[in-house]
Parts: sequence; structure tokens; C-alpha cells
Amino acid sequence: MATSNKAKAKRNLITVLVALAFVIVGIVGYSIYRNAQSSGGTVVTVGVVGNSDDAIWEAVQKELDDENSGITIQTKAFQDGIYANQAQANGELDLTAFQHYAFLNQEKEQKGYKLTAIGETYISPLNLYSQKYKSVKDFKAGDKIAIPNNATNTGRALKVLDSAGLIKLKDNTKANPTVDDIAENPSGIDIELNDAAAIINLLPDYAGGITNTNFIIDAGMSVDDALYQAPIDSGNKSFKPYINIIVARDDQKDNATYKKIVDAYHTKAVANAITKNYKGAVVPVFKY
Repeated sequence: MATSNKAKAKRNLITVLVALAFVIVGIVGYSIYRNAQSSGGTVVTVGVVGNSDDAIWEAVQKELDDENSGITIQTKAFQDGIYANQAQANGELDLTAFQHYAFLNQEKEQKGYKLTAIGETYISPLNLYSQKYKSVKDFKAGDKIAIPNNATNTGRALKVLDSAGLIKLKDNTKANPTVDDIAENPSGIDIELNDAAAIINLLPDYAGGITNTNFIIDAGMSVDDALYQAPIDSGNKSFKPYINIIVARDDQKDNATYKKIVDAYHTKAVANAITKNYKGAVVPVFKY
């Protein structure tokens, strides 16, 4: 009975601590907002996915502060970009900075969002990871490989598998190939579509997985852990759909405050922060 009471007390304590953590986060966020407002400044909320870009946005904030812009950036993290776009379309966010052109265009086409890119940031690769193998030559027939289930990243992941020689696509220049575009599968692998954010956690049970770099960073891993890294060429036109962007609502695309944020992002200091944060695995695409 005493053990049961102790366990119950422990659970209650954990519940209280979790609730307290949420309260503290809320207070800090509100404090930032109030401080900016009281000083005559402007708070701009930016939707991101995960927290892998925190150091980059800190560098942007420093640029804004050095200019005495009066702008305070408040990032809001989402687990999935679909929800970030939904929040922005509903007016709950000012900007988003997590997606590439291809993903944005897909969202606009499917959901009718009135969103537009106002600045380019970097290009991020999709690489192949494995906890089981050390080389693409190790994969054998029947091995399962997890790839993202949204159309644009499914296509990118298939191009990675094509580049690695595990499959052969009918046309590897096609914008968004699907599994139906696989011409040959010499390795005999089984490709399974999964939520991109969940793929890292699936690796113990899968032979391999392909997912976005931000999820790799958030999991405490490095792109150097990749079994296979697809080559990056930001100057190649075929990479254009996969350049990450800062996005605003259509009616705010000419917002002067947002333009200052984009200008602050497009600086050498932020380019250096991107390179340092991602250890060279992510390539800034803007001029400064």
C-alpha cells in the first residue's frame, strides 16, 4: 500500500512539474511580447518545425537588434509543417520558415492557401540513414526503407535511392516521382511511406530511412551519420523546388517589417550561422 501511495505521489509530482513547465514557457513568451510592445516594438511570430534552426534565428535577431529595428522574433515550433501552414493561413502566425517551394506549392494547390514566398534561406538535403548497415552495398532483398509520405519529399527520397543505385527511376528529373515511377529495383528493397518526423525512431526496426535534416539535428544526430549523402548543387536548376523559404500571407507579402526580417536573414552573419549550425551540410542560397 505504501509503495502504491509513493508511486501515486510520484505521478502527481510529474504532472505538476509538466504543468509548471508549460506555465513558465507561456510566461516567458508573454514577457517577450509585453517587453517588445511596451518599448514600442513589434513582435513577429515565425512558425518553424522542430528547433534545429534556433541558432539561425538567434543570429537574425542579433542583426535586427544591431539595427535598432524594434522587431522581436518569436518562433513557434510545430512537429509537422502541415499544421504550421494551417496556423499561418488562419492568421495565427505572421511568417513561416521551414518548407521549400515544392512543399508550399503542393499545400496551396491542395488547400487553397493564400501564401507566398518572400525570401529564400537554404537548401537542405535528404540523406539515407541506417543503424544496421555501413554501405548501400549491404542492403538486400526484402529490407525495408522508410521515406517521407508527403508527395514532394517522397519524390526527393526516391531520387536519393536512385542516386544511391538502390532503385532506378523512369525519369529522375521528374519533379515529384512516385513509387509508380520506379523502373527497376535491383536491390529488392521494400519502400514504405511514413511520417517524416517519425522515421528516425523507426530506424531500429528498418534497414534504413530517409528524412529531413532538421529531424536529424533534433534527434541529436549529424548528417555525417548518413550512410549515403546525396550531392548538393544549389546552382542546379533542378534543386530550385527544394530551396527553403520564408513565407507570408499573400496580403502581407509587401509588409515592411517582414522585409526587414528577410534583409536581416540575408546577411553574412546568418549565412555563417547556417553553415556552423548544420556543419556545412546545409547550403545558404542567398546573396549578402
